[in-house]
Amino acid sequence: MQKDFMRIRRLTLAVTKNDGAYYYFARRLHVNENTLALLYALDDGNLHSQKQICKDWLLPKTTVSTNVRKLQRAGYLELQPRGKTREKAIALTESGKAFAKSILQPLYKAEQAAMEQTLARYSPDFVDAFAYFAACFETEMQTQTERQPIDREG
Repeated sequence: MQKDFMRIRRLTLAVTKNDGAYYYFARRLHVNENTLALLYALDDGNLHSQKQICKDWLLPKTTVSTNVRKLQRAGYLELQPRGKTREKAIALTESGKAFAKSILQPLYKAEQAAMEQTLARYSPDFVDAFAYFAACFETEMQTQTERQPIDREG
């Protein structure tokens, strides 16, 4: 139990440092961290709904909506009809793709270099293992909070 506790703390610290690296990267480029996350999500070339981005990237609806409007006004995003639903798909415009590339290219280079260094030492299975841990943790957190509501008053 104590050994697992220390492993979990090391993993949590590593995740926190990883998240912090994205935060500080955004600050250095004078971009809001949520704008960075939105650009990152959209830069895969696929169409996404605001709802899906919120779900996948764990961003609040109002945050995504605010950033979509801001990027749309700047000419970087367009909203496209999506079938017969009211929901619209978000797509980068050509100027949005150029803007995203200018922001994300150094980030992708840093990620690639970090991945190469990690793969030189560890198996690529570490990615699957971490994704599995994250999925298990998410499920367990939902289970625990359903069983025993969190007392936020103290």
